[in-house]
Amino acid sequence: MASSGGYGDASQKVDYVFKVVLIGDSAVGKSQILSRFARNEFSLDSKATIGVEFQTRTMVIQHKSVKAQIWDTAGQERYRAVTSAYYRGAVGAMLVYDITKRQTFDHIPRWLEELRAHADKNIVIILIGNKTDLEDQRAVPTEDAKEFAEKEGLFFLETSALEATNVEEAFVTVLTEIFNIVNKKNLVAGDDQANGNPASLSGKKIVIPGPAQVIQRRIGCVVDHDFFLQRW
Repeated sequence: MASSGGYGDASQKVDYVFKVVLIGDSAVGKSQILSRFARNEFSLDSKATIGVEFQTRTMVIQHKSVKAQIWDTAGQERYRAVTSAYYRGAVGAMLVYDITKRQTFDHIPRWLEELRAHADKNIVIILIGNKTDLEDQRAVPTEDAKEFAEKEGLFFLETSALEATNVEEAFVTVLTEIFNIVNKKNLVAGDDQANGNPASLSGKKIVIPGPAQVIQRRIGCVVDHDFFLQRW
């Protein structure tokens, strides 16, 4: 069970930091989904993301403090080579399309292929059909997306960042699944150690936090990856 953390509590103790990437075509609403989740805000004057930016929000999952570090990647073709490096270390991903633009859904297989080529093979993925507030302009039937998600083994939700519909639920779904996977691996590692075997967390990157603080950065083409301490 997950409960919402604050939108700016810098003193909160953090047990885990999970990196989640938002990917999809430009103008599908990735930045608005991030803004709604991280700050509970929506801007009608949103501009295209340049390069990569990230924001964080801390939540409580099963009595543990989990900081979600959400990376918003530019969807424009000219940034594809830049953003591919940022898949590294991600334990969750949100594939976003616009329900009013069929082409953005048709491009999802390409985004998924790129994600699976660069990210950990055990990454938790959710497919998101955004802009349900524009139902009268729908171009992608819900069943089409459900069928694709089931075929590819993805979670699926339709959202509206404008109306705050299912945004929280989408993040909670991904973060809870990541938490359960990591927690299960920790239990297995504990059993191994109890039996005299070395601990193993193979296959899942866990990002270990530094001082608990809310981080908001806008990043162009360069990021200091030494900011993160990762272990397998």
